[in-house]
This record gives sequence, structure tokens and C-alpha cells, in this order.
Amino acid sequence: MADRFFPNEMPPFMAETTPQQALPSQTPLSDSLTTLLSLPHQTLAAKFQSAALHLKQSVVRETWGSSGNRVKDYTLYTGALGTAFLVFKAYLVTKNESDLNLCSEIVKACDSASACSSRVTFICGRAGVCALGAVVAKHNGDERLLNYYLRQFKKIELPRDLPYELLYGRAGYLWACSFLNKHIGEHTVPTPQMRSVVDEVLAAGRQLAHKGRCPLMYEWHGKKYWGAAHGLAGIMNVLMDMELKPDEVEDVKVTLRYMIKNRFPSGNYPSSEGNESDRLVHWCHGAPGLTLTLVKAAEVFGDKEFIQAAADAGEVVWKRGLLKKVGICHGISGNTYVFLSLYRLTGKVEYLYMAKAFGCFLLDRAQKLISERKMHGGDRPFSLFEGLGGMAYIFLDMIDPQLARFPGYEL
Repeated sequence: MADRFFPNEMPPFMAETTPQQALPSQTPLSDSLTTLLSLPHQTLAAKFQSAALHLKQSVVRETWGSSGNRVKDYTLYTGALGTAFLVFKAYLVTKNESDLNLCSEIVKACDSASACSSRVTFICGRAGVCALGAVVAKHNGDERLLNYYLRQFKKIELPRDLPYELLYGRAGYLWACSFLNKHIGEHTVPTPQMRSVVDEVLAAGRQLAHKGRCPLMYEWHGKKYWGAAHGLAGIMNVLMDMELKPDEVEDVKVTLRYMIKNRFPSGNYPSSEGNESDRLVHWCHGAPGLTLTLVKAAEVFGDKEFIQAAADAGEVVWKRGLLKKVGICHGISGNTYVFLSLYRLTGKVEYLYMAKAFGCFLLDRAQKLISERKMHGGDRPFSLFEGLGGMAYIFLDMIDPQLARFPGYEL
């Protein structure tokens, strides 16, 4: 199991120094990671921003420029839309108009590439293209283009055999609706339109869970997954943004309590119902995705049990989350968001330090470890969810932790 992650040898908490202060006498000056960890946030934020913008240039060159501005994979997950999302994030940080224009250009190419796609979600489908396109058009002040993308979004039809999970299913479509309503305006996607999908999700979950110990249950490819990408954590995360009836709220709460009660003794969570292998500590499977969902539950419901469960899951990520992969789906970049989310929830500076520690590990060592083949750079090494695009994104989010949100998962 330990071959999946690097041992976390960083101190549990390390106070920042001012530029005039020396490092503790027991700290070797040659330890560049310790040096980074001791820096005040303002100084470190500048380093994160510089590294992020440099990485962004590489990502754009490799995923957009080298293809002659043509799109084969249009998705947010591994394709050009992920590059657009990164470039848009850079614009939000720097207000560089050229980034906004480049983002718009990439989204237009993704629009053409996805026009006949049957995939309907934010992360892996047409909904993500239309939703991001609309938001970028709003920032550009282009009302004609904004209305075009909103019309295209409304034309999306959900296949009858569509699954329910986040990456490819109904939950992923609903997340795109919430994204539009947050960034364009309330009721951009009317509640009745979303409600019909919510009804389908709840009815299917209740039917599969019929007379079981958990009120809601779902299958994807024959497995009852628990994680954020394909299972309960992702679906509950989306449902908590919907307008639910009291009995539906109770079903979501009891489903989360069922998962908490049946977690592993280590504090980690099974990847699927009945799976006894305590191996995965990823956003997609295991404690990281569950932490983000439990933080959301604590924010929505205010129950102390969800706050404690989120903290417990975060402890698993601190111990076993320095993965030998770089991406946000199943790598250190994604696991860093666990601590940023806990910091927003609790205000505890210890969580901000943990996020800083994981971020500094990436900043100091990731590319060297990848070049030495001690760390996996992703099958699509410049993509948002598997590769360096995700690392650039978390670096940008480290600049202002209060604004940090896991792409395609936290609103």
C-alpha cells in the first residue's frame, strides 16, 4: 500500500517566519522544502503564481498550440476544455485580458468539437462546454455569445439510459446547472428543469436501495461506487445544492451517516459497497472526495457529526495523501483541496498549513520526481484532471485560499 504514496515526513505544523527571521537552527538550509514551508504566505503566494503562470504556458503550448488549435478531446477532464478552465482561472487571478480571449477561443473550438456529442456532464460532456462558454462570454461582455451558449445548454437532452454519477451521468449535468446559476444568475436554469432530473436521481437511488441499510444507492458499470467521481459521494454532493423536500434531505443525511459508520478502521472509505481493500486515497475513490462532500454537508446542514467526519477523513489524507501521482483526480494536486476546504469550514490555520505543505511539496519536487520516474505525470501529462494542468490550477488557488474550489466539484 505504501508504494502508492510518499511518506509524509513534514512536521504537523510549522509557523511562518518573516523575511528577516532565520530558520530554526535544527533546519538545514539545504532543505528547500522546509525553506518554502517557513515562508510567509505573501512571499509563497508570489512563488505559486509565478510557477502557475509558467506551467500554464506549457499546458497551452502542448494541448492547444501543438495541435494547430484543433480539438480532438474537448472535455474538462483530459481535453482542451480543461486548458480553457485553467486559462480562465489565470484570468481571474491576474485580470490579463489575453487569457480571457484565449479561453474564449479554446471554448469555441470545444463547442464545434462537442456539437454532436451525446455526453451531457460538466467534466466529461457538452454541458461543461456550454456552461463555461456562457460564463466566459459574460466576463467578456459579449451578450450575443452568452445567449448562444445558454441556448445550446437548453438543447441538451439526457438519454434515458444515462447513469446517475458525476463524470458521465445525471449528477454531472445537475452540477453544470448549478455552475450556471451561480455564475450567470439565479434561475438561469429554471428550478423545474433541474427538479425533474433530481426526481429521477432520487427515485433510482431509492429503488436500488429498497429495504437496504442505506436509503440511496447507485450502480455504475455493475458496481455500487462510493466515491466522488462515480458514486455516492459525488451524487450526494450535487443533491445538497438542490432544493430538496424534508424527506429527501433526510435520505441524503442518512446516506452520509451510513458511509461514515461503514468506513474502514483507518478512517478511509471503500471505493465501492462491500469492497474491503483499503488502498485508494484519491478524489475519485476514498477519503479525499468524501472529505469535500462532508465539508459540504457540514456547511449545508450544520451537524457537528459531519464536521468531525470531515476532519477524520482529512487526517487520512494528511497521512496517506502524498500520492505518487500529480493530478487532481488521483494525485497530490487534488488532495491539496481537502485541506483548503477544511480551512474554509473551520478557519483553523493548521489546515491552511497542511494545504501549504502539499502545495510546497509539488512546487519543490513534483517535476523532478516525474523526470526521475518516481512520480506519475499522468497518461495525459498536461491535462487538468490527470497532469500538470491540475498542478497549475491548485497553485493559482493557493494564492487566495478562501476562493479555492476543486474544479468541477466545489462551487
